[in-house]
Amino acid sequence: MKGKRTDRLNSEFRKIIYDVIKNKLNIAGVTEMFSITEVDVSPDLKHAKVYISVYSTSEEKEKATFDAICKASPEIRRELAHSTTIRYVPELRFYKDGASAYGNKIDTILAGLTYGDNSNDDDNGNNG
Repeated sequence: MKGKRTDRLNSEFRKIIYDVIKNKLNIAGVTEMFSITEVDVSPDLKHAKVYISVYSTSEEKEKATFDAICKASPEIRRELAHSTTIRYVPELRFYKDGASAYGNKIDTILAGLTYGDNSNDDDNGNNG
């Protein structure tokens, strides 16, 4: 069970990690828009799962941006250590967040649905 401290750290790390990647580090491969959707710090504070969504129309650019962020993990962790007062900064593990892709898939499915059969409508718009 998670406590208030890890919940606070999750929220704070999410903000700081985004700021570090976006503003403090100049990571050459980050060319696409991204967001840190969630951070999940382990109870012993040794590891943190960082979920990232990359928004791109090109699958290659999306992968390149994600890979560049993963490769910069040590620098991101170092900056995180400088930005917080926590004694031990967890090892960062980056994961793709598939929630937006899953949401787009559901939206596409829902857009393709038809509701009812309108062939039985009479001229007044009433079903008959």
